[in-house]
Amino acid sequence: MTDRAAGETGAEGAEELRRQIERTRSELGDTVEELAGKMDVKGRARARAADLRDKAGAMTVQLRSSAAQAGHTVQERATKAGHKVQDTATRAGHQAHDRALKAGHTAQDRTTRTRHTLEDRADHGMPWPAGPVVKTAVRHPRPALLIGATVLAIVVVSWRYPKK
Repeated sequence: MTDRAAGETGAEGAEELRRQIERTRSELGDTVEELAGKMDVKGRARARAADLRDKAGAMTVQLRSSAAQAGHTVQERATKAGHKVQDTATRAGHQAHDRALKAGHTAQDRTTRTRHTLEDRADHGMPWPAGPVVKTAVRHPRPALLIGATVLAIVVVSWRYPKK
């Protein structure tokens, strides 16, 4: 087994032989452990179940994280959409306010021009009793409307119910 022609002494050959035996025993022990592990179906099933539990736990954490992130994304988008709607509504409100204000000024200007026209006509183009009455009615429209409505009501009642 040992080659004495190579110049080995007997002591070194025995020592080498012991190391080989020890190495072979170690390898044989490892092989026996592997075979025992393969034969231990119950242990392998437990190990596989533990691995699957770990993977399931990791996936659960990952899914929860993804769901939370999706929730935050949806919330951010909803907030942005709400702000956009609010800005649009505010702009529309300002535009409506500006248009109403412009329409009010236009109506006020027309009313003022009409009043001045009626006053000029009352001063120059109407006979004496009608001129001052029209001028007063133009300057004080509420009392004139009340008086006019009262006169109209009296005329309608007297026409509707004549004296017999």
